[in-house]
Amino acid sequence: MKRLLIIGYVWPEPTSSAAGSRMMQLIKLFLVRNYEVIYASPARASEYAINFEELGITKKKITANSSDFDTYVKELSPQVVMFDRFMMEEQFGWRVAENCPHAIRILDTEDLHFFRKARYEALKKRRTLVREDLHSDEAKREIASILRCDLSLIISEAEVDLLARKFKVNPSILHYIPLLAPSISEEKIKKLPSYEKRKDFVFIGNFLHQPNWDSVLYLKEKIWPFIRKELPKARLLIYGAYASQKVEQLQNKHQGFIVKGRAEDAQNVLKKARVLLAPLRFGAGIKGKFIDAMLAGTPSITTTIGAEGICGKYPWPGEIANEEKAIVEEAIKIYDKPKRWQKVQQNGFQIINERFQENRFAEQFFEELENIQQDLEKHRNQNFLGAMLMHHTLQSTKYMSKWIEAKNKLEQQ
Repeated sequence: MKRLLIIGYVWPEPTSSAAGSRMMQLIKLFLVRNYEVIYASPARASEYAINFEELGITKKKITANSSDFDTYVKELSPQVVMFDRFMMEEQFGWRVAENCPHAIRILDTEDLHFFRKARYEALKKRRTLVREDLHSDEAKREIASILRCDLSLIISEAEVDLLARKFKVNPSILHYIPLLAPSISEEKIKKLPSYEKRKDFVFIGNFLHQPNWDSVLYLKEKIWPFIRKELPKARLLIYGAYASQKVEQLQNKHQGFIVKGRAEDAQNVLKKARVLLAPLRFGAGIKGKFIDAMLAGTPSITTTIGAEGICGKYPWPGEIANEEKAIVEEAIKIYDKPKRWQKVQQNGFQIINERFQENRFAEQFFEELENIQQDLEKHRNQNFLGAMLMHHTLQSTKYMSKWIEAKNKLEQQ
């Protein structure tokens, strides 16, 4: 039995975020192929985290800047190690390379953090994205992490293109694997609530994720008042995990702006709504809310950034608009016109069935993994920049970590 060690930034919460769902999708791909899976993290426990024991997954609490991990990982001797976001590769990648040199090191980026932050900086300055925004310290860290790994999982085609074209990252160490979804059959479609049985607009998203908070604030101040004026009976229901007081204070029942908080089942929430309204002004990766909406048969209104990496050559299941006036107009049209609503709903079913099917991507991923396993040395020799970065990481990060460990031990005496 092959062994997979995942080093997690957090304990996965599938009901809280798309990142949690993504991690569980990847884990299940390995379980189906009879891998023994161990999930380790230095993060604090969460009451909403998945119950690993029920899935037959070993849970391990680890500590950063501690040689205890070296002993642990050497004894475990995994064939594959997957880092959940680049911060975990920075912390533990050199330790894995030193103690398990033959283990394949995979980075699951979730989304490109530096890309999301670059867009945020441009938004704050009220201008379009420029080259300097992308050339940040965050970009240098994240791309260095990608180069040090044997394979990086990239969730969006737009991000693969950015890394390969803009930053000249060797495509042989990049693997596109999006969020995965079950197929939607005609039988499933017939069971979905009809246009007439649905009402209201909905927004859903984890509020620890800054693009979601920005989008809700944007809706409250710039979008919803104008929609509500034309559709006085409609409401906008705001769902999301970790809704802080600043989110809850936005509630205004008189205006039909209702903050609901955590959704235990995103699909049930979306199936009741007529339209998902999510004009995201910055972000990266693939936004899970739109995949969930398509599975629920719920059309959506979003921006070019919100739709990025999802529909490919197919029409969007709703409308894409970037200007406030256009967002308002398109939202009203979709909400108030049954025939148009039904037409764009079909677009979502097509996108799910043509672009996000698990079987296709799972097969490609494990073929790639097997090819790397068969000649790991050759694969690494083709990535000289990665080897160079790992060499310098072992010289710098390694000794900084050892210094922190020694300092912590002295403080405990």
